[in-house]
Amino acid sequence: MWADILGAAVLILGIYCFLVLVGFRRRMLTRKTDRTAESMYDNYADPVSKQRKYARDHGDTWKDDGSPVP
Repeated sequence: MWADILGAAVLILGIYCFLVLVGFRRRMLTRKTDRTAESMYDNYADPVSKQRKYARDHGDTWKDDGSPVP
């Protein structure tokens, strides 16, 4: 009898912990932020010289979306 009650309590506690963890992750991944793609771009962009070389190697003319102009 006590084993059944303890097993049910452990199961309920496990489900509760899972739901708390999922809620925490959801809040972290969907929180509001003031960062935009434009503000983060400088952190990941190649140096200008490397961008120019890449463009030169691929036809020297590019559209804004990054695809080469035929």
